Amino acid sequence: QVQLVESGGGLVQAGGSLRLSCAASGRAFSSYAMGWFRQAPGKEREFVAALSANGLNPYYPDYVKGRFTISRDNAKNMGYLQMNNLKPEDTAVYYCAVHSRPTYWTTFTRLLDYDYWGQGTQVTVSS
Repeated sequence: QVQLVESGGGLVQAGGSLRLSCAASGRAFSSYAMGWFRQAPGKEREFVAALSANGLNPYYPDYVKGRFTISRDNAKNMGYLQMNNLKPEDTAVYYCAVHSRPTYWTTFTRLLDYDYWGQGTQVTVSS
């Protein structure tokens, strides 16, 4: 069982930055790949970033590449999403998730690959 709690969301102007945090329970977090997804009103949940269990293999879709950075501190059971140069279209509820079968280098981009999710944190970017 893994519990995830996101924090760090808020209201920011376009061009600004936010850093989201994801606190994970359980000693096996360091063995699990993690990801960030977002869901805007009326839209499907979409992939934002993924990171391997060892923290060395990040992956981003084109619409956030160069602006968002995913990282983790396995010693602290924490995951992070640094978001720079935010745009109004980044407005959404952001969720962290883990793939709770031990891997090392693998990253996952599909919702169905993740089996534990946090409750989400709202990010609003004003124009």
